Amino acid sequence: MEVIFIVIMVGGLYFIMFRPQQKRMRAHQALVRSLEVGDLVVTGSGIHGAIAEIDDQVVWLEVAPDVELKVSRSSVAERIEGSEPEEFETGQPVDDEA
Repeated sequence: MEVIFIVIMVGGLYFIMFRPQQKRMRAHQALVRSLEVGDLVVTGSGIHGAIAEIDDQVVWLEVAPDVELKVSRSSVAERIEGSEPEEFETGQPVDDEA
């Protein structure tokens, strides 16, 4: 009886903790492998930018016109869907108050 209870507890722990973490890791690895030049992304530290260049383990992010940051490819947390922001297209900051 005690063995069955321990097996149920270990099985519950697996489905509550380990399986969701493995799914998140697989999704992040797929994202990192699928990155392309021109994608709008956000890093784990919250930096938004467009991918200007991709090396083996390094991504160059254009965060402003003529300003690029070298970040680890694995630090990209998510891809932003949609079109590029106006500041990347025109080289001028967007004035929302106008």
